[in-house]
Amino acid sequence: MNQESIEAAITSLPICDYAFLEIKDIPFREEVRHICRTECSRYGKSWSCPPAVGTVEACRERCEAYQGGFLFTSMAEVPDLEALEGTLAARTEHEQITRQVRDMFLGEGQEVLVLSTESCAICEHCTYPDAPCRCPDRMFPCLEGFGILVTGLAEHCGIAFLSGNNLVTWFSLILYRDRTLS
Repeated sequence: MNQESIEAAITSLPICDYAFLEIKDIPFREEVRHICRTECSRYGKSWSCPPAVGTVEACRERCEAYQGGFLFTSMAEVPDLEALEGTLAARTEHEQITRQVRDMFLGEGQEVLVLSTESCAICEHCTYPDAPCRCPDRMFPCLEGFGILVTGLAEHCGIAFLSGNNLVTWFSLILYRDRTLS
């Protein structure tokens, strides 16, 4: 894969910051799931979230099957940071950017696992747990749902994350491996 090609291509997107990283640098923590279980209304209701994504250890193993990662951010202004539903609605543009970045990696001959923001909201009503996901090629599991400590990863990569003043920083992580090696 040509990192320079990816870096040149992303200049046309509203990406705030990015970093290429090694899989070994991704901090997985069981404690991250506590927020999912205790604060997220989507826990147990979506294929993109726990428990559907598997244990933190299973998620780690899935990630370790890839050669490298690409972490990036975009920002959005929201009316009220405390209003979860309104904040989640502001992530639509970030998800579109994530699809574009995914396609860049696919164009470079890579297989990818895309992890992104919060719980998937493609379908009005998720089929979980009664039927398979309707859109597995469009659904991106949640970074935190995989047990990834996003703030720790961002700090390791030197990526700033702002909050406050009604600005939210959205993160996505593209894990990649050469299609010919899998």
